Amino acid sequence: HNPEFTMMEFYAAYWNYRDLMDFTEALIRDAAQKAAGTLQLSYAGKPVDLGRPFERLTIRQAIAKHTDAGDGADNREWLVAALRKLGLTEEKNRLSTRSLAGLQVMYFEETVEEKLWQPTFIMEHPTEISPLARANDERPEVTERFELYITGREFGNGFSELNDAEDQAARFAAQVDAKDAGDDEAMYHDHDFVRALEYGMPPTGGCGIGIDRLMMLLTDSPSIRDVILFPALRREQ
Repeated sequence: HNPEFTMMEFYAAYWNYRDLMDFTEALIRDAAQKAAGTLQLSYAGKPVDLGRPFERLTIRQAIAKHTDAGDGADNREWLVAALRKLGLTEEKNRLSTRSLAGLQVMYFEETVEEKLWQPTFIMEHPTEISPLARANDERPEVTERFELYITGREFGNGFSELNDAEDQAARFAAQVDAKDAGDDEAMYHDHDFVRALEYGMPPTGGCGIGIDRLMMLLTDSPSIRDVILFPALRREQ
């Protein structure tokens, strides 16, 4: 990420992550139509079709579609070995302490992300890396969360908000343990947020969209420096 970027977030009571995906898809399509006058865009010389329904895949489905991992993607030992071949290390990436779902996410990031050129929602991220997202009722190890990818980049992140104060407190505690174990991306324990949840929060969906990356797509700009509001400037010589 550039130090300077623009993010738009929106929330809606009584929406879940599927409602958010529907709204996000319509929002981006409408923005493209009004800004570019067409849903058939070109970015870096390659077509991007915003007119067709955005594909929706779970992380596991995306791995199956875009790699030849096969059943190996369901095996911890295979994933650890594959990630090591890709250059990841135990010291930096803590491979041996990751869950199967966590390893699948890392493998997805290393092998699939850049292949998602056409608009694609990737769903059901592991609970362990989604501390603010509501867990799936049928599969509590994953969450009601999605990320939107276009041109191999993440454009948005949304989920059904976790509104259970006790569950949220436990998630934050797990994040603190992960941070103590060396996970720089883990969150701190937000006691004020947990206290606010104790007063009550309706079922809610929330999503964030990177405006700069959307502008890059709509204007076929190769660099974020071309679209951010306050680009870094060289000192006057």
